[in-house]
Amino acid sequence: MALLRPRRGRRPHLNLSQPLTMQRFLAASPYIDVDHPEIQKLARRLAGESDSALDLARRCFEFVRDEIRHSNDYKLNPVTCKASDVLRHKTGYCYAKSHLLAALLRANGLPAGLCYQRLSIGDSGAPYCLHGLNAVYLPEFGWYRIDARGNKPGVDARFTPPQEALAFAIREADERDLPEIWAEPLPVVVEVLEHYATYDAVLAHLPDIDLLPRK
Repeated sequence: MALLRPRRGRRPHLNLSQPLTMQRFLAASPYIDVDHPEIQKLARRLAGESDSALDLARRCFEFVRDEIRHSNDYKLNPVTCKASDVLRHKTGYCYAKSHLLAALLRANGLPAGLCYQRLSIGDSGAPYCLHGLNAVYLPEFGWYRIDARGNKPGVDARFTPPQEALAFAIREADERDLPEIWAEPLPVVVEVLEHYATYDAVLAHLPDIDLLPRK
């Protein structure tokens, strides 16, 4: 298991030895503002177009993947963090897009959490940064990770349960799939998104964590 220690702020706690309490993955919060009217309106629209819970999860995923533009891919401001702001401005970094996807899924009664990978920013080696994605609980398959950061040449994330089709693969020892499913964003992620006002400033200060040695 990968253990993490945020570089700034207190480490959130998730006891993986206990069953996940589904209610926390359905709740509204400051950054996953499920109850915002525009989130609710879009969630109802996507539900009306769907014929099953599985199809609804796919439609929520594809909306965020395809209709919300990745801030750095498109060189867009403002920097967003709260799900409703991501929807309003139609842009966000991977972390912010994952907040919106979690909100849409939760608004439709599908438990959803946040996941992270630690990836090299370049082709290999330091520096590293966190990458944000989601996990959704599908009755047919259990927890299933999905990555709505947005496709581009070399990135082809899809909704193909039970097989994962994420944006990025782990390629080296200091990259890591972090195993936790978080109900709320990591503080180190929120700090960066709320502190820097432009997409290029965020790019220069992408959040990272220190990994404890493997046992």
